[in-house]
Amino acid sequence: MTMIKYCSKALMVCMTMLMTVSPMNAQKNFTLEDLNFGGTNYRNMVPENRWTAWWGDQLVRLDVDACYLVDKANGKENRLFDVSQINQWIAPTKDIKVRTLYNAEFPFADKSVVVISQGSKTYMVDFKKHALVSSFELKDGENLLETNAQQTAYAFLKDNNLFVCNHKQQTVQLSTDGSREVVYGQAVHRDEFGISKGTFWSPDGNKLAFYRMDQSMVTDYPQVDIPEIGFDPEEKRSCIATLAPDKYPMAGETSHQVTVGVYDLTTGKTVYLKAGDPTDRYFTNVAWSPDSKTVYMFELNRKQNDCRLVAYSAETGNKTAELYRETDEKYVEPLHPIVFLPWDANSFIMQSRQDGYNHLYLCSLGKHGSRMAGNTESLEVSQLTAGKWEVLEMIGFNAKQKTIIIASNEKSPIQQNIYAVSVKTGKRTLLGNGEGWHNAKLSGSGNYILDNYSTPTVPRRIEIVQTTKAKAVSYFQAKDPWMGYSIPQFSCGTIKAADGVTDLYYRMVKPADFDPNKKYPTVVYVYGGPHAHNVDARWHYSSRGWESYMAGKGYITFILDNRGSEHRGKDFEQATFHQLGQEEMKDQMKGVEFLKTLSYVDADRIGVHGWSFGGFMTISLMSNYPDVFKVGVAGGPVIDWHWYEVMYGERYMGTPQSNPEGYKKTSLLYQAKNLKGKLQIIQGLNDVTVVPQHCLTFLKACIAAGTQPDFFVYPGEPHNMRGHQSVHLHERITQYFEDYLK
Repeated sequence: MTMIKYCSKALMVCMTMLMTVSPMNAQKNFTLEDLNFGGTNYRNMVPENRWTAWWGDQLVRLDVDACYLVDKANGKENRLFDVSQINQWIAPTKDIKVRTLYNAEFPFADKSVVVISQGSKTYMVDFKKHALVSSFELKDGENLLETNAQQTAYAFLKDNNLFVCNHKQQTVQLSTDGSREVVYGQAVHRDEFGISKGTFWSPDGNKLAFYRMDQSMVTDYPQVDIPEIGFDPEEKRSCIATLAPDKYPMAGETSHQVTVGVYDLTTGKTVYLKAGDPTDRYFTNVAWSPDSKTVYMFELNRKQNDCRLVAYSAETGNKTAELYRETDEKYVEPLHPIVFLPWDANSFIMQSRQDGYNHLYLCSLGKHGSRMAGNTESLEVSQLTAGKWEVLEMIGFNAKQKTIIIASNEKSPIQQNIYAVSVKTGKRTLLGNGEGWHNAKLSGSGNYILDNYSTPTVPRRIEIVQTTKAKAVSYFQAKDPWMGYSIPQFSCGTIKAADGVTDLYYRMVKPADFDPNKKYPTVVYVYGGPHAHNVDARWHYSSRGWESYMAGKGYITFILDNRGSEHRGKDFEQATFHQLGQEEMKDQMKGVEFLKTLSYVDADRIGVHGWSFGGFMTISLMSNYPDVFKVGVAGGPVIDWHWYEVMYGERYMGTPQSNPEGYKKTSLLYQAKNLKGKLQIIQGLNDVTVVPQHCLTFLKACIAAGTQPDFFVYPGEPHNMRGHQSVHLHERITQYFEDYLK
């Protein structure tokens, strides 16, 4: 079945469901309190879920007041223990130590042990022996980073310095110079290259690798904190704004320097990996050998076009081998650490886009040299998966079957499905029904996955699937939480990109009472940048709640994933190299051309809205095609890539020194004079991602050019509005279109 047929079939099912609603039943209209994540009724409008954890191969459902053992044969549940029992087993008093079991973990397949955190305290309880095994409590000012797999030691921060508490409850301070400028144990390189943390325990739990980032040489961006003024006249708080500088390395400027340390709990010694001068280099995807003796990491030059996998001794810090090298005319972006096979300590899986798509490679140490150009030392590399599709996630292993469980978009660019891949043959076996978007949690042995999925017409289903036989048992099916409401019409399809060849996927949301004989104002919602996409085969094609809200007000919304967005291969993404926004705009205008062929789209009332990269795209479209877009709302927009961070900005644009023409062509400062339609710019005042300098300088350019954008700021808010302020934000966005587009 092709994806177009799949989209059309799903749309017919949606429309059939809508027609079966009796006209006698009054349908409620959505509010932003229903549809926005900060809304008071939002939780009731999201498909119900089941929170679970694997205890080895046994599935446990987690709830507020109890944990339930799930029978994998039929999905039935039996209570394992409840929160009152846990509190009694911790200490037989009336004091409440644990209030919820939603965060319960079962780290040992062969032990009846549950680990539960509550505030600053963590408890390890044997629920069969009804006894507390161990506990620890963080003191004021201490922030937990990570416990080791054995649950016998943990790393934490205090006063910007790194500490380790071992199995004897002895605390060791690993650093003394921690500060705002010297950062330990946290994510570095501004969370690029797949980095999400800064500590890495060895498999045996006796060593801790950690990041140290010196950013003393990085320029401060002068963020300002605006105090909240209380209404009590007796309050004695300063009402003066304070300086809150943020280290922000902008494109072409001096960046920070990162090193990697290794602390040995047994010897009490710390060594740093001897990787050489860290200036203008990126260290990422830290991994351990199974014997805990070797640390591996990918090392990348500042141009991000030369990537190397390097091994270091965890005992001495000495470099022991350069195992692999990958170069690219544009850029290489390592996002995943290597993962050793559970059954072979000399072989690991590496992910690479060397053939144009993200795939798995089987790498074996110490054999007959390399099969891939550019490798050094003794590493045999063979491609395990291949095709014009991408591995989206490596979930884990089934050691007995010698298979890898992955998620991929092999069936369709807008689907995610789960497969078992044979390490010996590369054969892939589909797990699950092959429809929609699937997320899997793997059991301890890899014999089972918990398959949580949705399709455009199915809010949520959860199945227990055997990875050896692909046999599925139904566990849970969510009801449609939107029943009783006036539901928009959702559809998807494809159009050709500006290159005339590439298929681009779109989503369209129409009013529930859509009349093809009417003319509708239409808003193009856009993101368009790397590492994101908008359209996939989840419930309602992943439509955002705001789109349904706008449909209720009589708008059509249109969303297109242009070239440059994720999961479509290297050429698809790199089409925008050194000219961000240019090819993306061409693709978005192909979407507009498509809209203008539809009799029900009012070509004189087309608007555009986006946030972050989408804010950049919104102003780009408004100023480059001023006669097409009547109204735009741009949130947190990049205006000039000079002022974006080194890691992301230079990957796609190079430096201002090496690509001056590209930086000038993509800068919106030169487009301010072209603005004709109504444009509102919205900014979080304390945005550390797209700093306020962007929009403020654009306003200066507009003043000089005599153009008239509108501007609104959220004091104290970061790149995205938090909590109920998001409802306020979307009310503002909606009202702008109501005022000027409808």
